[in-house]
Order: sequence, then C-alpha cells, then structure tokens
Amino acid sequence: MAEDRLRLKAQDAADLAVLSACLQDALILVDDMLFLPEERRFVAVANRFCWEAPPDQDGCYRRTTAGIEFDDVSGVKRRGFDRHSGERILSLLTVQAATGGIELTFSGGSALLVETGSIAIRLQDIGEAWPTKWHPLHDPG
Repeated sequence: MAEDRLRLKAQDAADLAVLSACLQDALILVDDMLFLPEERRFVAVANRFCWEAPPDQDGCYRRTTAGIEFDDVSGVKRRGFDRHSGERILSLLTVQAATGGIELTFSGGSALLVETGSIAIRLQDIGEAWPTKWHPLHDPG
C-alpha cells in the first residue's frame, strides 16, 4: 500500500543510522547505481528488505523497490567491483559516515565511497512491496 512506503531524509549521523538500518540487506545491481557529476548527485535503485514490516499470516516478509539519492557529491570510488559489471548484484550491509564521505559497505568486501562533505541523502520506496519467504540472517557475534 502507498501509505506503507518509506520516505526518509538523512541530514546528520542519527538520521544516517536509521537510513542504514532500513537499507540493510538491500540488493543493488551495479547498473542501478549512477554518479551524475554535472548535478553533483549519486543515485541508486535498490531491492529493499522491509525490516519495519512483520511477516504476514503465511510467514512471508516483504521487499520493495527504493530510490536512494545523495546530494553535493564530488566523486565516487569503488572497491571490490567494477562499474562495468552491470548485472552483478551487491548486498548492502551498512551506510555510514567515513573519511571523505559516506561509505556503502557490501557483503564480500566490496564498498563504495560517495565523496561528499555533508550528509544529504533521501530514500523513498517507489514500488509496491512483494512477498518473500527469505529473511536475512546475520551472525550476532
């Protein structure tokens, strides 16, 4: 339902922590990330696990498509993947402030540094959620 869609803005460290929690385990195709230097923006489309939604009566969780937009971006640096590996799917673990910008850390050791001097990020669900039986698990240890 449209009223269940997230729409968040991160402008400080506390906001960034909430945004990171909402994006944990999002799946992102390399081709679905784009730096727009003339607009000083970085955008991505993610298949987001809906951590905020409990399972339904059949034990299904939900995923939805979400758009992510970073403003005031001067550059983007990648580690562990090539921007030309288009169909490769990256699993997002964290979004956090780092030296020189905001770092997106993916499973398998890949990362992306969005070079910016400020926290100016928007996240918005842009599609209807769909059911999934798969629930991400993390080692607490």
